[in-house]
Amino acid sequence: ETVEMPTTVGSKLFAGHHPRRDADLVARLKEAGAVVLAKTNMHEFAYGITTVGSSFGATRNPYNLLRNSGGSSGGTGAAVAADFAVLGMGSDTCGSIRIPAAQNNLVGLRATQGLFSSQGIVPLSSTQDIGGPLAKRVTDLAIALDTLQPAGEDAALARSDVPASLFAGLSAQRGARIGVLIDWMRQDNADAEVAAVVAAALEQMTLRADWQTSELPSPRVNAALDRPWNGHVVLIYEFKRDIERYLAANPGLGYASLREMVARRLHHPDINDSLQASIAISDEHVLYEREIAQRSEVRAALESLLEEGSFDALVYPTIRRVAAPLGEPQMGTNCRLSSNSGLPAISVPAGFTTSGMPVGLELLGRAYDEQRLLNLALAVESTLAQRRPPQALYDLQD
Repeated sequence: ETVEMPTTVGSKLFAGHHPRRDADLVARLKEAGAVVLAKTNMHEFAYGITTVGSSFGATRNPYNLLRNSGGSSGGTGAAVAADFAVLGMGSDTCGSIRIPAAQNNLVGLRATQGLFSSQGIVPLSSTQDIGGPLAKRVTDLAIALDTLQPAGEDAALARSDVPASLFAGLSAQRGARIGVLIDWMRQDNADAEVAAVVAAALEQMTLRADWQTSELPSPRVNAALDRPWNGHVVLIYEFKRDIERYLAANPGLGYASLREMVARRLHHPDINDSLQASIAISDEHVLYEREIAQRSEVRAALESLLEEGSFDALVYPTIRRVAAPLGEPQMGTNCRLSSNSGLPAISVPAGFTTSGMPVGLELLGRAYDEQRLLNLALAVESTLAQRRPPQALYDLQD
C-alpha cells in the first residue's frame, strides 16, 4: 500500500483503490530517504508466477521481450533489471521475490518468516506472505534490508540473532560448506539446461572460492512436501479468509466476499482456476490444520540436513526452467523449500543459458541467518560476476 499511488494488485477489481496509509516497509524506506519513483505490474493478486493481470496485461522480460519476467513481483524484477531504479520491493508467498530475481539477473531475499512487518501488504496468505527487496547488487540488498528491519519491539526480532546492520557485516564467505540438493537440481529432462548452469557455477565456487560442495539426497524433505494441492493448501485456503478480511477493512472496494468479487468476471482468465480453488477449499478446516502442522516437518527436515552436514547453506536452482514464452505456463519452481518451512533463502545470479536467459542459484539457510546468506551471495557475486544489463532493451532502442 502507498499513500500517493493506487494499490491495484494488478487487477481491474481493485481499480481506483487508494489506501490512506503506507505499508510499514514503504514507510521505513521513505523515513530513510528513499524516493518512490513508481509502482509496477504484478501477477494479479500475487496468485501466480508469470506477472499477468487484468489491469496491465503481461510484463515482458527485459532479457527476452517474448518471455515472462517471473512473478508474482515480475514488474519489480523487470524494472530493476532495466535500470529504472536502484532497487524495488516485492512480496514472496511462494517464490514471488526469488523467481523474478532469478529470471531478471538480480538478487532477492525471502527473509525468515515473521522478520519483517506484513502490515499494508494486500494478502495472499498471511502465514507465508513476506515483503522484501530486489536489487542488482548484494550491497544494495543489504542496505535495503537494514532499512526494513523492525526495531526491538518486534517479537520475531527479539528472538533472532540478526545483527542491527547486515550491511556492516558484509564479507564474501570463502571456504563455505554447501549441501547441493540433487533431488531439486533436476527433476526431468526439461530442467537440464538450468541445472547445468547452476552446476557450472558451483564448480567455479569450489575452484575459486574454496567452497566445499556435497550432493545430498533429501528423501525426508521430499516426503514432507508431497502434499495435497502440490503443497499449496495453506496458500489456497488462506487467500479467501485473508482477502475477505481485507475487503471488510476497505469497504470502498465494494465487495462483501471473494465469491462476490470473482462473480464480477473482471479478473484475468489465467487466475480463474486459482480463485475458484480458494472458493472451493474454504471450508476444509481439517485439511488446512493438517497442512499448517506439516510446515514444522518441512522445516525440521531441512534443518536436519543443515545440521548433519554442518553446512552453511543448502543450494539448488531458484527455478529449474528459464522464463517461459508469454502466454505459456511457467514450470520448475523450487519455491516451497523456503516458503513452506519459513526458513530464509536468497537468489543470486548464477549465469546464463546458451540462449542468453538468466539463471538463479538459491541458497537456503537457518532461521535468522540472513547475514550468512548475504555473505555467501556476495561470494557468488564477486567470484562469478554474472550481472550484466539486458541486451534486449538496447536492441529495442536501436
